[in-house]
Amino acid sequence: MRRKLIVGNWKMHGSQQQVRQLLQDMESKAGELSEDVEIGVCPTYVHIADLVAARSSDRIMLGAQNVHAEPEGAFTGEVSAPMLADYGLHFVIVGHSERREIFGESDQLISEKFIAVQKSKMVPILCVGETLLQREAGETEEVVLRQLDVVIDAAGIEAFADSVLAYEPVWAIGTGKTASPEQAQQVHKVLREHLAKQSPDIAGAVRILYGGSVKSANSDELFAQADIDGGLVGGASLQAEEFISICKSAD
Repeated sequence: MRRKLIVGNWKMHGSQQQVRQLLQDMESKAGELSEDVEIGVCPTYVHIADLVAARSSDRIMLGAQNVHAEPEGAFTGEVSAPMLADYGLHFVIVGHSERREIFGESDQLISEKFIAVQKSKMVPILCVGETLLQREAGETEEVVLRQLDVVIDAAGIEAFADSVLAYEPVWAIGTGKTASPEQAQQVHKVLREHLAKQSPDIAGAVRILYGGSVKSANSDELFAQADIDGGLVGGASLQAEEFISICKSAD
């Protein structure tokens, strides 16, 4: 049985004091959850060291929101996977729609980042998802499978034994709109069935998260779906009580 996973993506939010307090508040409430649910949060780069030092246990795993594909070099302003691994991080998000849409990251670059994360013994959370125009044109499956296939071709199907997928419809991120549980489940099923063509075992074990305005008001229905194994949570993860409520939906 796949263990549920809830990961908070804090994006570009918070001061040192705010993120320390947020983690402390989450840790104080995490005891209300069973070990059947894994929890992680991904702060900004500048807050990682603070949270590594401030956390009181490893109950809440830490991750990063992005990474450079190269291990080192003259890449001013960038952060490599080995640097992140030095802090004992567990996850790194790659291919988030905001990286694809705002920063123009290609499918190929995202596959290189995915490989870089695994080389540094961390778990990539690979995000895939379609825009509203693509959904309305009936291109959802074509888009998400193309994004997935580029990584499979580069890293091999075996790499997905140590990774997490996240389906995040771009039209539902930060808009307050959410794919219905049935819409989300359909895409998750398509992704799992596509992986199963190459490895039924890996497809059955890989966790696929839903990301797209997840909140406590809709998390029960979303997490009840057969192929939805948790959530990649944005704005709602900036409130400890709300985030833990979402985690309880997966418990």
